[in-house]
Amino acid sequence: MDLQSIRREYLTGSLTREQLNADPVAQFGLWLEQAIKMEMVDPTAMVLATTDADGQPNQRVVLLKGFDAQGFVFFTNYESRKSLDIAANAKVSLHFPWYPVERQVLVCGVAEKVSADESRAYFQSRPRESQLGAWASPQSRVLASREAMMEQFESVKARFADQDIPLPTFWGGFRVRPVRVEFWQGGANRLHDRFQYSNCVDGHWQIDRLAP
Repeated sequence: MDLQSIRREYLTGSLTREQLNADPVAQFGLWLEQAIKMEMVDPTAMVLATTDADGQPNQRVVLLKGFDAQGFVFFTNYESRKSLDIAANAKVSLHFPWYPVERQVLVCGVAEKVSADESRAYFQSRPRESQLGAWASPQSRVLASREAMMEQFESVKARFADQDIPLPTFWGGFRVRPVRVEFWQGGANRLHDRFQYSNCVDGHWQIDRLAP
């Protein structure tokens, strides 16, 4: 396998300072809308990077379920590895790898739990099977087998038969409040366009071009 010979040029487009919105969340919304209209596979998928109490980085893919001026929201089990990492160090990063359009967005910020009402509203919007899965899965813990997991799923299914499924106390959302956001557009000869938004103390965003 000759990995060194695997390469391609990035020629889809370019990015200039004049094209950027003054607000990174508005700029993100524009790029996300374009990705969705292209019917890109999993446009809301993002890599969440955390570090545990020992400083060991961990990454996994989660789905963006909301964003606004306050930050970027995802939901998970509050007893999962990612949640324990956030409890130890709330500084996290999000990465959106939009390969088909040769774009990336990197968000660095601080994660905090959303309100129980916000978590409940989203939980109730999920398919019933997904609600049951949240109750059945002791996320990130060691499992004896898949069969054991499915037995737990069936047990939970029977427990909540013919009734609404309540929000688990161990499940909910996190909001990542951004302090730095980078937009990356692929360019020819590896001369990519990179712009970084940095949150200033007065609430405004400073925009700088970065070397590729």
